Amino acid sequence: MSQDTKTLSQLGLRARDSRDPQITGLSLDSRTVKPGHLFAALPGSAVHGAEFIPYALRMDAGAVLTDRAGAEMAAEALAGWDGALVVAEDPRAAFAGAAALWFEAQPEIVVAVTGTSGKTSVATFTRQIWHRLGLKAISLGTMGVEGDFHAKLAHTTPDPLTLHRILSEAAAEGVTHAAMEASSHGLDQRRLDGVRIEAGAFTNFSQDHLDYHAGFDEYFAAKALLFNHILEEGASAVINTDSERGRQMADIATDRGLAVTTVGQNENAMLRILGQRYDATGQDLRFSIMGRPYMIRLGLIGGFQAENVLLAAGLVMAAGSPAEEVLESLPQLETVRGRMQLVAQRENGAAVFVDYAHKPGAVVAALQSLRPHVMGRIVCVIGAGGDRDRGKRPLMGQAARDYADVVIVTDDNPRTEDPALIRAAVLEGAGPEATEVADRAEAILRGVDALQPGDALLICGKGHETGQIIGQDVYPFDDAEQASVAVAALDGKI
Repeated sequence: MSQDTKTLSQLGLRARDSRDPQITGLSLDSRTVKPGHLFAALPGSAVHGAEFIPYALRMDAGAVLTDRAGAEMAAEALAGWDGALVVAEDPRAAFAGAAALWFEAQPEIVVAVTGTSGKTSVATFTRQIWHRLGLKAISLGTMGVEGDFHAKLAHTTPDPLTLHRILSEAAAEGVTHAAMEASSHGLDQRRLDGVRIEAGAFTNFSQDHLDYHAGFDEYFAAKALLFNHILEEGASAVINTDSERGRQMADIATDRGLAVTTVGQNENAMLRILGQRYDATGQDLRFSIMGRPYMIRLGLIGGFQAENVLLAAGLVMAAGSPAEEVLESLPQLETVRGRMQLVAQRENGAAVFVDYAHKPGAVVAALQSLRPHVMGRIVCVIGAGGDRDRGKRPLMGQAARDYADVVIVTDDNPRTEDPALIRAAVLEGAGPEATEVADRAEAILRGVDALQPGDALLICGKGHETGQIIGQDVYPFDDAEQASVAVAALDGKI
């Protein structure tokens, strides 16, 4: 854990006037500032943190870290103040480095995974493998912190102060291994800077977060920061190279001097999928490692899960675990909550699955991968979130239309937008045969009611989430629970 105080220079920072005060703590929120704290006034998408510098000074902050724009904004408040002002070209990276030096400790082995879809599954599978090997491990991301240390997270990749505090606390509890999700937002905002990462993985790339990133190239560049900025030369990279973007990422990692392990179905993949055989409860997977074939049973639904499993296995091996021990653990892997999760089954045998797919590419992948497990029709309940990338809404509907047999369009976290307008955009892609049902609980009930023997229902969008965001409020709502209630009601069990 950190010392009670550290000097500014011990945090890797230098004040404009070279003074080097003792720092008593770090704050990103001016409301948490205490005497002697370093307050980080960082640029934001809507508000610059420099607007809160006057309040931080009234709370007796000992130092302020900001950029040149922030220093100019707060020049009047800073005039005559006898604290230390640090002006950095990249204050986010500077603060992340300071947070790492403040908390000092982290688990011995940390790995990170980025990509549009699959991050949670890969991180969770990695943790599960480590557990099977007898190691104390955690995973950090969309699901919070799980494993041998638990904590809730507000973001997939938390701010540096939260991230380094959690890593330090986990290490103090004896956690030696950590697998974390690296979101494009987190990478772009330098939240992972200062974390010592042994290996990084890349899953895939498709449209998402274009409300934040200016375009596909900018979005990809943010993902690439894990490999060309965060990972040090000599570290390992495990990359799915079945796509052009994956091969591009492998080139970036190679140019960085990383040890690259490739995964996929292509003939050049080091961890190569050779064949998959599907049934109602899982799949048999035939694959090779550097040309040597293996055959295992996975109790996981969805062909893409094989790629996630091999990426996780590659990360664990890259972090130092023996290949044979890793392979022995794979048949015991369990479905990640809200990821192609079987949540209910009707008396006629039809199954209901919940999946977090909330991007066009993820919806396509989920439906395509479910198809081989289903003898009958696939019914899909789908929506799109409000206050997010509007361009993907018709693409969500089109993905459902192209790969499902029955489509029901409903609400999915409309937030502050008009839900009807969001549904209309999804319906534009879903086509005239799709059914619009505004109430999500009713949509799930209708989807369950439509199931005939051999059919399956896939409820997309919310996955593990337990709330529906309408306006500024979060109302309790759990897709898995609603599906179970619907099955029980329709089968006469309640």
